[in-house]
Amino acid sequence: MSEENKCRVHKTSVGGQALIEGIMMRGPKGAAMAVRLPNGEIETEYKDVKPWREKNKFFSLPLVRGVVGFVESIVTGYGYLMESAEKSTQGLDNGPQEEMSKLDKWIEEHFGEKMMNAVGIVSAVLGFGIAFVLFLWLPSFLVDKITFNHLLKFHPLFEGIIRIIIFVAYLAIVSQMKDIKRVFMYHGAEHKSIFCYENGLELTVENVKKQSRFHPRCGTSFMFVMILLSILISSAVVLIFPALAEVNRVVWISVKLLILPLVMGIGYEFIRYAGKHENLLVKVLSAPGLWMQRITTKEPDDKIIEVGIASLKAVLTDNPEDDEIK
Repeated sequence: MSEENKCRVHKTSVGGQALIEGIMMRGPKGAAMAVRLPNGEIETEYKDVKPWREKNKFFSLPLVRGVVGFVESIVTGYGYLMESAEKSTQGLDNGPQEEMSKLDKWIEEHFGEKMMNAVGIVSAVLGFGIAFVLFLWLPSFLVDKITFNHLLKFHPLFEGIIRIIIFVAYLAIVSQMKDIKRVFMYHGAEHKSIFCYENGLELTVENVKKQSRFHPRCGTSFMFVMILLSILISSAVVLIFPALAEVNRVVWISVKLLILPLVMGIGYEFIRYAGKHENLLVKVLSAPGLWMQRITTKEPDDKIIEVGIASLKAVLTDNPEDDEIK
């Protein structure tokens, strides 16, 4: 049997995130970030951090761990993203610059870090605001127009279909941006590297290149599963409480926010289950998310694959069984 046709040897708990000119991987040993520096070298930094769910038993409970994991990925992922952006541009020649005045130096010395933190907070707030408008408010607004302000009966399925269309269109549009395309190439390298290890192959560029870039435990799949679960759960809520179909949209959006933690929790448990099983149910429910990865991942070049291999090796244990999903 050839190497590319080997069956997967084991399912790992390793996951990652594409960064600016880099990849962050999480595994049993902690997290590691590998970044391609401007001089062409790969800098790999190991981070001895524990997942939030290991710091408190409550955080590790089924359903709860999905919400905790989602919030953790947002908070820590943003930090890794900013760090990789700084590393990947460090030392670049941006042309002649005017000498800083004493006032500028004083401001940078005393407020530089605080200003960066403030910019980070503002960016995060804006990001959440845009997500709220695009994926919560806009679908509800459009569904009212489609149903002619309740002349036709409202159903969460209509809203869900609109949300899926917006989600796919948003990803398709941003994927055309040059910088985002490169991040998606690193995303592809992340998946390919993990698949190579799970297939029991040596982590080399040639072996990684043969692997699929579509992975069932991807965050894209998680987001799509959340949308599908949101449709199912909100439909069930309207079925149990029919009056919700006639309420003001502000009230309806508030209801959607209240059930969001449940959606996250169930979605996480499904992704976790999908990572360990390959049955018909998993294949059917995972199919939309895997298809979406045709947008959110791109085929990486050899240099990008090298970064993926470096970040993965840094979080693997000496015993493959320790890396498996528990």
